[in-house]
Amino acid sequence: MSSGAERPLSPHLGVYTWGPHMLVSILHRVTGGAITVAGLAILTWWLAALSGSDAAYETFQFAITHPVGKIILLGLTWAFWQHLFSGLRHLVLDIGAGYELTTNKFWSIMTIVASLVATAGTALLFVGGAQ
Repeated sequence: MSSGAERPLSPHLGVYTWGPHMLVSILHRVTGGAITVAGLAILTWWLAALSGSDAAYETFQFAITHPVGKIILLGLTWAFWQHLFSGLRHLVLDIGAGYELTTNKFWSIMTIVASLVATAGTALLFVGGAQ
């Protein structure tokens, strides 16, 4: 049944060139998963510690105030802001706007910049409020 003619190959990752729009789209999926898994685990631990003994809550507080715990919370804060801004970008794309290459690239980069600025602002707000 083979006619001997080669069939066209489907596009694959080697065909596409990476751009900010691809990065933001992938980050949207990754941050959504991180917020769901890590955020829910920390929330569950916090609620269990609240309903448990004083020692359980002290253990939770020690873990969260430890430098590794602070890095995890900072990462979750960035994931929240990145997911939010990327979701707003996707909402605009869903209504049919922003598909022009320069516009799409600009708002993709602004999504990343805004998430970093918002994370820094949130961190400064909590660090300043703790004193």
